[in-house]
Amino acid sequence: MADASLTHPKTKAAIYARVSTSNNGPSPEMQLRELHEYCKRRDWPLSGEYVDVGISGSREKRPELDKLMADAHRRRFDAVVVWKFDRFARSVSHLLRALETFKALGIEFVSLSEQVDTSTRKMVFTVLGAVAELERSLIVERAKAGMRNARAKGKRIGRPPRIHLSPEMRKIIAEA
Repeated sequence: MADASLTHPKTKAAIYARVSTSNNGPSPEMQLRELHEYCKRRDWPLSGEYVDVGISGSREKRPELDKLMADAHRRRFDAVVVWKFDRFARSVSHLLRALETFKALGIEFVSLSEQVDTSTRKMVFTVLGAVAELERSLIVERAKAGMRNARAKGKRIGRPPRIHLSPEMRKIIAEA
């Protein structure tokens, strides 16, 4: 009888986490803890950990996500595990392109929050990706509405105005 570990090698996993803010904002630790726990429960050894901090999900370039995709092409892992679709993809089309790439490379994709993996149908991914995109747009719209409301109440939004100094003041400051 053959050793099961020789006939069925363990799935090597890569985890990806992202938070939009780097200063006093949410930390990726909660995402990472849950991703590590999931891989441990599945008995998937960790092949890579990719974390983008202070990078908006709408940005085209995300260094760690770019590394993850490059390592996927190098077949360094068998599964990608993310906390939530909107932490991974910036749009439905981006999500579907990544999923097609993973499928072509034989890489599984798992999103913990949505409890979905690539063994489900593509339509489910489209719907859930659309929901994630809708959620992001709603957050943006709420933020804009809050700023409009604050402006209507006379509050100033944004950075304080620059103070323009006269040449005489600049000279006094420089000499000091």
